Amino acid sequence: SLLRHQSELNRVTGLNLAIANTFLLLFDVLMVAVAGWLYLSGKVEFDGFLLPVLALMSSFGPVSALASLGTTLQNTIASGGRVLDLLEEKPVTEEITGEPSVEFAGAQCRNVTFSYGDENVLRNFSLSIHENRIIGIVGESGCGKSTLMKLLMRFWSVDKGRIGIVKKDAEASKIVDIEKINTANLREMESYMTQDTEMFKDTIANNIRIAKLDATQEEIEAACRKASLHDWIMKLPDGYDTNVGELGDTLSGGEKQRIGLARAFLHDAPFMLLDEPTSNLDSLNEAVILKALKEESKGKTVLLVSHRKSTVRVADVEIAM
Repeated sequence: SLLRHQSELNRVTGLNLAIANTFLLLFDVLMVAVAGWLYLSGKVEFDGFLLPVLALMSSFGPVSALASLGTTLQNTIASGGRVLDLLEEKPVTEEITGEPSVEFAGAQCRNVTFSYGDENVLRNFSLSIHENRIIGIVGESGCGKSTLMKLLMRFWSVDKGRIGIVKKDAEASKIVDIEKINTANLREMESYMTQDTEMFKDTIANNIRIAKLDATQEEIEAACRKASLHDWIMKLPDGYDTNVGELGDTLSGGEKQRIGLARAFLHDAPFMLLDEPTSNLDSLNEAVILKALKEESKGKTVLLVSHRKSTVRVADVEIAM
């Protein structure tokens, strides 16, 4: 819809500009014809012929700019309005600060209910996520797998129920509600890999470094090895300095996905949330990634979401939604 409206706007703008330029050209021809007739009939001197023609032609630039000002001004006002709306938009969940730091030792969802408007996605859903285990969640599209991960990240708040983090060195019953955990603390303990990996017009190294801004080159390469990405990068002419283009348009879906997984490894959080981490990979690369995930997840808790049963075979526990 946006592209269609943009194409229509470009068409109207081009048409208006063409009409304005046509009128300007007609005035040029008319002015030269009238001035030439006056000069040939001896009613004006040569300078009387030349100066009005030059004056008229030199005024066409501002006139043309003024003709296109209306469309440009409309675009500017609309764009400015969208920017102001974005700046004034309030977050769905407020940032939490000032709470005691919590060290991750598991997570729990108790009777969680969540809906998008009138569409109920999760209803009385409960799940215990034990420390140092891989939990695989499978289910059809739309059953709430990705929503569950976003709720664990506290992108949204639940409608009913409770999501909490088990405190380390505390009894299993000691669970801290994520609504009472500092937002920075929660983000620090979680690595979230989305289905679609967002890329920026920058180098591969900098796109991975987003997960840890002070990461060294050695740490980035170690994360890429875990994601089965290092060998491919080293074959590129510029290696880790290769620019991925706008939105990563020089990369395939599988390459973007492995960069997303490398980010998750680089962040090195105790709780990894992987949403369809192999959906764009062939069976060979999927096997390599899952093997690396199994080997590198020691000491970590992994929540692995997929609609492919082959992906969750590495899980210690498999849950169907």
